[in-house]
Amino acid sequence: MEDKKDAFERLLHIMDDLRAQCPWDKKQTFESLRNLTIEETYELADAITKGDIPGIEEEIGDLLLHIVFYAKMGEETGAFNIKSAIDKLNAKLIHRHPHIYGDVVVKDEEEVKQNWERLKLKEGKKSVLAGVPSGLPAVIKAYRVQEKSGKVGFEWENKGQVWQKVEEELAELKQAELSGDQAHIAEEFGDVLFALINYARFINVDPESALESINQKFIRRFNYIEEKAGESFDGMGLEAMDALWNEAKSKGL
Repeated sequence: MEDKKDAFERLLHIMDDLRAQCPWDKKQTFESLRNLTIEETYELADAITKGDIPGIEEEIGDLLLHIVFYAKMGEETGAFNIKSAIDKLNAKLIHRHPHIYGDVVVKDEEEVKQNWERLKLKEGKKSVLAGVPSGLPAVIKAYRVQEKSGKVGFEWENKGQVWQKVEEELAELKQAELSGDQAHIAEEFGDVLFALINYARFINVDPESALESINQKFIRRFNYIEEKAGESFDGMGLEAMDALWNEAKSKGL
């Protein structure tokens, strides 16, 4: 434990030095760091998707730097500091885990999640969905709002009902296409995606991870086509490309 404390204290001291002496670090604000933090978060997500453990370690460090950076800027304005942020986090974790730090009894993970949402409402949240960031990618946001609303009872009883909803939305999309109304088509297409994401929850599939896995598979196979085709790539027809695609598939790419 002492080694961990020493490492964290050293990071805080380094942050003090950088903020005082480095022209780039001195110039940064909450706003200027925002996009960089998002980029670092995606780099961590990429490392997780690839199963790159050394990469995960490195990206966690990069994100920790950003957390310490924000805390240092908060300290400079007198608004908050790293201790106050950690103290609030500790208090929140203890309060939201009464089955660990209190006398509440839970039977499974689902009850833990339900209690978490109820406690958040008691803390002053105006909506169960209030904690879902507006800037989340759409697939993740859909998954989270469905998950959160489901925890308070707004949920289908079984996956068969959810699939019926998918089929209903697909039929409505087909009808919208016949109308030629592009706005209506887009709305119905969104309904199909939303229903499919809900179905993913019921079959224990993370839709964001599943889609990213397919993205990576497509990229690998398309890169194979490009490499095999070489200079003749620009003039290749679909049939030739498809043959190389199947070749890549047979190689497990």
